[in-house]
Amino acid sequence: MKIKYTLTFVLAIVFTLAGFQSQAQDKLKNMPGYEQYRSVAPQIRRSVKPGTLSANWAEDSKTFEYIKDGKLWSYDVRKKKLTDMGDPPPPPPRRRFNRPARGRQYASADSPDGKLKAFTRDRNMYISNPDGSGEIAITTDGNMDNLVKYGIATWVYGEELRQTTAMWWSPDSKKVAFYKFNEQGAKRYYVLLDQLALYDSLEVMSYPKVGEPNLPVDLMVYDLETKKITEVEARDGKPFADGPLGTYLYGMAWTPDSKEFLYHTTNRKQDIMEYRAADPNTGKSRTVVREEWLPSFTKNTPEMRVLEDGERFIWASERTGFNNYYLYNFDGTLITPLTQHEFEVNNIVRVDEKAGYMYYMARSGDNHMKMQLHRVKLDGTKDTRMTDPSLHHSVNIAPDGKHFIDIVQTHNIPPSTRLMTAKGKEVAVLVESDISKWEELGLKTVEAFTFTSADGVTELHGLIHFPSNFDPNKKYPLILANYGGPATNEFRETFTFPNPLTEYGFLIVDIDGRNVRGRGKRLLDQLYGNLGIVEQDDFAEGIKSLYDRPYFDKDRVGVYGTSYGGTTAAMSLLRFPDVYHAAVANSAVTDWINYDNIYTERYMNTLENNKAGYDAFNLMNYAKNLKGEIMVYYGTADNNVHPSNSLQLIKALQDAGKSFEVQVGPDRGHTAVSTDRMMEFFIEHLVMSNGMAMQIKR
Repeated sequence: MKIKYTLTFVLAIVFTLAGFQSQAQDKLKNMPGYEQYRSVAPQIRRSVKPGTLSANWAEDSKTFEYIKDGKLWSYDVRKKKLTDMGDPPPPPPRRRFNRPARGRQYASADSPDGKLKAFTRDRNMYISNPDGSGEIAITTDGNMDNLVKYGIATWVYGEELRQTTAMWWSPDSKKVAFYKFNEQGAKRYYVLLDQLALYDSLEVMSYPKVGEPNLPVDLMVYDLETKKITEVEARDGKPFADGPLGTYLYGMAWTPDSKEFLYHTTNRKQDIMEYRAADPNTGKSRTVVREEWLPSFTKNTPEMRVLEDGERFIWASERTGFNNYYLYNFDGTLITPLTQHEFEVNNIVRVDEKAGYMYYMARSGDNHMKMQLHRVKLDGTKDTRMTDPSLHHSVNIAPDGKHFIDIVQTHNIPPSTRLMTAKGKEVAVLVESDISKWEELGLKTVEAFTFTSADGVTELHGLIHFPSNFDPNKKYPLILANYGGPATNEFRETFTFPNPLTEYGFLIVDIDGRNVRGRGKRLLDQLYGNLGIVEQDDFAEGIKSLYDRPYFDKDRVGVYGTSYGGTTAAMSLLRFPDVYHAAVANSAVTDWINYDNIYTERYMNTLENNKAGYDAFNLMNYAKNLKGEIMVYYGTADNNVHPSNSLQLIKALQDAGKSFEVQVGPDRGHTAVSTDRMMEFFIEHLVMSNGMAMQIKR
């Protein structure tokens, strides 16, 4: 590779302090595009007064109220009359939620009747009065010697299974269920903290990585009347075995009558998931719903809605290859499929049990991102789409189901709010977006484009953002701004403001590959075992599909992202050195064996079953391919994507004799380099010649 001079010395580490202020970005103000960015970018978000309303229907469905322009308004549906109700009532005081830190669980839970509190301390479970008096120890054998702990889970359970709770009261306040984990033999990760202080400290985590043993986990139920602890037979009485069903236990709840304790469980490969119900008095469990998708993985926590009788529930399943709804009894009997679409249902909006209807949103519009309102009877008949498929919809249904308030928009049409009949007839336009400031600034709407996937068959989507002073007769560098992880969407049909970074003189693109969410299970399955490869192939195809645009300079392409987006950035530059020319990789996973097993094995299979797939991803194997410029950033206190990921890539690039830049966030966690510093980097390498760059004054 031809050696280039850069703003920093080769392999120098530039320490970026919290706040990322003046010193790290002192050249930016003298770089091309800075004045335009400073002038226009701060105004973009305020350039549209959105035509959206948050309305409250009256119980009789005859009127609804909303606040607009500082006043309370009431709309009479029959008379089509709007009445000024004067000043709105003061908003209720904002509730403060002291949510646990990322990956953590609440340390206590109040009983539903408000009379008691369950909590964990020093690895054991306790019950007390709400004020802490009358404390009773439920368990006593949890300690650091045997590494048993109660009432708390692990970081990986919190991060990947969304388990923010670790104790669960029965609705009648007579029982409390809680986790038991055994950390004996588990490998740990050590995160060095407070490195800016005189003395640092250490965070020690049980963090099972790919191929490493999982912590044995159990569910316990304490009966306040009998003072007895019952272990839930989550594995039908068998001890924990890492691999079979019962490896992961999560998604807990009680039936409304407190008679059964509900939980989800999967095997390690996560291609089988069961929703189970346990008798809290005996611990005996039974399967309510079983899901299998052996080609890859099941959805860990499908959408679910319990009906008023407490005996039936609606369950979402991908068992046909598309997400659909099914009506079940809690005894495990499938009553009937409610939908049988070859497109994805998205979420239940409302269930009107009296009228016998379920209202739901589905991806049945002109494309998969234009959500549509459907209605279906609870016997699975008379499924009807109620909205215009050319638009994206967000709805608020009247209690009697005869009308709904509809917020409509697309990626390039700002939102407006309408009152509609159940038959899809427009009654009134309640408010439209004010775009006068947008027009004054000369902002450009984003443009949707399609291209063909690297498989040569699948049509995929992207969005391209333009600067306000865009001139089609000029050539512009381009930056891909992708997250890129599985089941995510970059292309969207909600109104999209242009990325402010365009004002530096760039085109910005967002691209979906076969990682896209909402187009069916079989398309997403093409990633399975090839994570970081298949979707990156598609992103590159998306970039190349723009080559015929005369204003796009294909020799000046950048890419950036954080977390999975950091992986996207680094992998794109290293695997496609002729497509991308500069990358900023923040907090990137660089080798899947460095990451937690729940997330990674879900998409990659286990290491023993797919070593070739893991080897194919390893970014260190591609370090020799570096032709362009890369900035690697990591936080020293990142307990999610550990610093070892970036350090291994740094070492591989050094061994390959490559010139690159590193930014470090001392005492920062799972974060990114400052936007200002990133743009200095991109402007230097994609806009300016190196001779010019060296002349920029600080």
